[in-house]
Amino acid sequence: MSNKDVLLSLIHNEKPTQYMGHAFEPYPQEVVFGPGGAELLFHAVIDPITNWDILQFSGERYQDLWGVTHRYIVGEDPGIIPMTDAQNQVIQDMEHWRDYVKFPEIPKDLDWSYAQAQVKAAHDKGLLVMVPTFRGLFERLHSLRAFEFVMEDLIVNADEVEEFFDAYTDWKLEVLKQIIDNLDIDIIHSHDDLGAKEKLFFSPKIFQTMLKPRYKKLYDYAHSRGVLVQHHCDCYITPFAWEFAEMSVDMWQGALPTNDIVLIQKQLDEKGLDLLLMGGLESAIVDNPDASEEEIRAEVRRAIDTYAPGGHFLPCIGSINCLYEKNEVIAVDEMNKYGAEWVAKQK
Repeated sequence: MSNKDVLLSLIHNEKPTQYMGHAFEPYPQEVVFGPGGAELLFHAVIDPITNWDILQFSGERYQDLWGVTHRYIVGEDPGIIPMTDAQNQVIQDMEHWRDYVKFPEIPKDLDWSYAQAQVKAAHDKGLLVMVPTFRGLFERLHSLRAFEFVMEDLIVNADEVEEFFDAYTDWKLEVLKQIIDNLDIDIIHSHDDLGAKEKLFFSPKIFQTMLKPRYKKLYDYAHSRGVLVQHHCDCYITPFAWEFAEMSVDMWQGALPTNDIVLIQKQLDEKGLDLLLMGGLESAIVDNPDASEEEIRAEVRRAIDTYAPGGHFLPCIGSINCLYEKNEVIAVDEMNKYGAEWVAKQK
């Protein structure tokens, strides 16, 4: 079976399980520097729209194309950090958000050749090709407006929030269209954290009303073009996690063990839904600089023993990569070794 066929068998929870190892093993592993210094991140090919919109910027304090203030110091920060507060927020008044938000026009002269070469090289090796699209609906809103005000807006300015989400969904659809038109990819990796480690940011009703239908529109489009959807959300979303399957997500990447993963697996089975849960590892153990090798390996074995029997599962570091490389090497090695042992026992 090809890597894509194995992935599809896992998404559809077919038995016997074909693979139980590091979720990103069939993807490119090397780091490659491209135009503007962007890297081959998260085992993915970086497209020129992402470079232009997100990755071209760095510094202790800078503004992006949307006017959002960020911090990103290469080698120090784990990622790009919005520094949005009441003073510098782009949207000063949610009721009149259109007066403040200027959607950047995607340049028509972007150079796709470098990404196309990476895609071809990965496919020539039989690897899966994934392209990330960052700043999901909720994350884009709370980068443009201070988080505490967004929490209020979801309730008192719900109509205006939905209008913004509609407009941003249309912008993201154009991004998806251009990516898929120009790159022969297998998977879109969509990024939007919707909770904290142990709690939701908002009620399931807000998710169901404001986010779910708009994400379904985006992801149905990806499916119509033959592209699978991986949604990154490394946080607690147990009350509506199974609904990711209904909004056309194929893989939920970042399924932290603070979620009731066993319950979610049962819900998927009861409802006859397909959703691959990628995660299960406690980051406080696998990404702790003081953790011993045995502690890391034991946590990997715990995750596989606990969640693999319920199906719909692959072990994965919630944040995709560890901050501490030595920990990641150990964790990935144990995922592959112990995962292979687990699969062998099923046959």
